[in-house]
Amino acid sequence: MIVRAALDSDAEALAAIYGHAVLHGFGTFEETPPQPRDMAARLADITARGLPYVVAEDAGRVLGYAYASPFRPRPGYRFTVEDSVYVAPDAVGRGVGTAMLSEVLSACEALGVRQVIAVIGDSGNAASIGLHRALGFRDSGIGRGLGFKHGRWVDIVWMQKPLNGGDAVLPTGPGVRIA
Repeated sequence: MIVRAALDSDAEALAAIYGHAVLHGFGTFEETPPQPRDMAARLADITARGLPYVVAEDAGRVLGYAYASPFRPRPGYRFTVEDSVYVAPDAVGRGVGTAMLSEVLSACEALGVRQVIAVIGDSGNAASIGLHRALGFRDSGIGRGLGFKHGRWVDIVWMQKPLNGGDAVLPTGPGVRIA
C-alpha cells in the first residue's frame, strides 16, 4: 500500500468510497452521494488552498482518502484545520486510515497548522475515535443529537490534536487559506 496525493483521476473512486459512507454510515451527514465531478471539485478546492488530500492505493486500487480542510471560514481560525478520513468498507482494519491520517498530519505540521480538529459523526463510531486517539487526538466534547440520519439522532464527537506547539506559542506565517 502506498499513500500519495489524490489526483483528478481518483474522483470516481472517491465518489464510490464516500457514497457508501453517505448511504450506510454516520461519518457524514450528507444524505445524497455526490457524483465524481462533485468529488473532483471538492478535491480541487482543498488542493487550491495548499492543503493535503491523499489516497491510499494498493495494486492500483484506491482504498481510502483523507484530507484537511479549513475548520471555519473566519480569519481567526486560519491556524486550525478539520481532518476527514474515509476508507473503503473492505479495507477497514488494515491500517489504511492510520497511514493516510499520519500523512495528512505531517503535511499540516509542515504548513504551520496549530490545531487539527476531528468532527466524528456518531459517538458509537469506535473505529474513527480509536484511529484519532491512536494518533494523539484528545477528546474535546460531544454534541448530543446534533444530526438526524437513517431514522435516528446522531451525536458529534469532537477531538483535537495540537501541532507546532498548539496554543502554547504564538503562530508564525499566514496560516491556511480559508477563502
